[in-house]
Amino acid sequence: MRTDHCPGTLPAREHLPAAWAGTPVLDVVVPVYNEEKDLRPCVRRLHEHLTRTFPYAFRITIADNASTDGTPLIAAELARRIEEVRSVRLERKGRGRALRTVWSASDAPVLAYMDVDLSTDLNALLPLVAPLISGHSDVAIGSRLSRSARVVRGAKREFISRSYNLILRGSLQARFSDAQCGFKAVRRDVAQVLLPLVEDSGWFFDTELLVLAERAGLRIHEVPVDWVDDPDSTVHIVRTATEDLKGVWRVGRALATGALPLDRLTRPFGDDPRDRTLADVPRGLARQLVGFCAVGALSTVFYLLLYSAFRSVTGSQLANGLALLVSAVANTAANRRLTFRVRGRGGMVRHQAQGLVVLAIGLALTSGSLAALGTASSDPAHSTELAVLVAANLAATVLRFLLFRAWVFPDRGQARAAGDTVARQTGGTPAPAATGHGAMAHAPGPAAPGPSVASAPGPAAPGPSGASSAPQTATWHGAASGAPATPPGQAASRAASAAGSAPRAPRTPQPDTPVTPPLAPARPPLPSRPAPQADRDPRTTR
Repeated sequence: MRTDHCPGTLPAREHLPAAWAGTPVLDVVVPVYNEEKDLRPCVRRLHEHLTRTFPYAFRITIADNASTDGTPLIAAELARRIEEVRSVRLERKGRGRALRTVWSASDAPVLAYMDVDLSTDLNALLPLVAPLISGHSDVAIGSRLSRSARVVRGAKREFISRSYNLILRGSLQARFSDAQCGFKAVRRDVAQVLLPLVEDSGWFFDTELLVLAERAGLRIHEVPVDWVDDPDSTVHIVRTATEDLKGVWRVGRALATGALPLDRLTRPFGDDPRDRTLADVPRGLARQLVGFCAVGALSTVFYLLLYSAFRSVTGSQLANGLALLVSAVANTAANRRLTFRVRGRGGMVRHQAQGLVVLAIGLALTSGSLAALGTASSDPAHSTELAVLVAANLAATVLRFLLFRAWVFPDRGQARAAGDTVARQTGGTPAPAATGHGAMAHAPGPAAPGPSVASAPGPAAPGPSGASSAPQTATWHGAASGAPATPPGQAASRAASAAGSAPRAPRTPQPDTPVTPPLAPARPPLPSRPAPQADRDPRTTR
């Protein structure tokens, strides 16, 4: 699990401005491998649907995963003929690797992907990305397992899909319903902080991203979809299932050991202007009380068992001290992890030391109770000792919770938010390496002259084992082939596409200098179009 880099806490969600000029709002990635038969009709159908129904500027990116048939030629042809289409060629296979490469370099604020077979009805695309555009959600997925979804597929795939999601619920405590549907979207600011933590480069990539997003407290929106199985799918079920189970084990182990800095990815509280002065959400008292009571009940049982074991070989005071010491270490560790959601090993020794101070207070209460019982009765029954200890522990538990909440694990959201603000002001996230051929379809202004291939250094894409491999090189083809350009997201368009920024006014041309074309109008009038009609899948008749 990659933990070497994390850009920091996410900013508050904001609705993308209606006047978004110069950059597509949506970038739809279509990963392909040897899909020369389905690629052309897929892209044309998707482009027609977006042109007719999507109210913002968009882009379609074909991500070729080292195809060996005619797929690269078809992709390059589509990029030349259709302005909103571009193609990216990767020399290594892997759907996750393709998505990471394109999403990391994209300048669109909303990133999506779908399978080339278009098994999912395209009428769900706008409901999928609308919550991301509005700022309501961070990630959106299509769900075939929702009650209102309509799915046509065989019993074998249905069984595998439901079994896989049950495994995710039981092992990783996932709450989303469908991890494998090839129909997902994510906000770019979320992708920038999650992608460095995602290790898988294959089919488990989107499942891993969803689990990390959910554990970080990000909002996942689900859209019921109409889905028709592709009988010609080339996915190797057994190999894919094996790799997925390995990924589940790896992510579960990383979450259990606290190896991921997920607490740094949480959103600040509220997007209402009245809430902007708050640094973070106050930690939920009700949830902490429930967690503390559950841990306390188990700790009390553990403590009583230890006391009974020690009492058989030593006196009551020493048995009480030893039982309290062992159970207090376990209690502090459990509350640190489960009640107050502290991840990682940072501060663990200090927390245990503070927990021992809290133990001393509990020891004084329980030892004082035993001393008072010994004064009242020279030979009290064992059951009476246990009853006195239970009562003393209840009083110590209330005090322990207050000390844990206010002293050992205080809410440091304000200080953390201030530190993350400084971090955001001093640096950003580097983009991965890529080489570009052709001009961006939506980049304003002519391309600057230069060599036909330009390399931009960046972090190496992780391999299947998590170790960084050689830097990936992606070849980009745009609508205006022959004009050099840098990959989107690595030029000045990244600054212009930041959420909330206003379009730049065209500069007044100076004498003897070339005139730079102005940016596109803030919101050009939409051409008259025919009334929306449902897309028809040529494979089925509904």
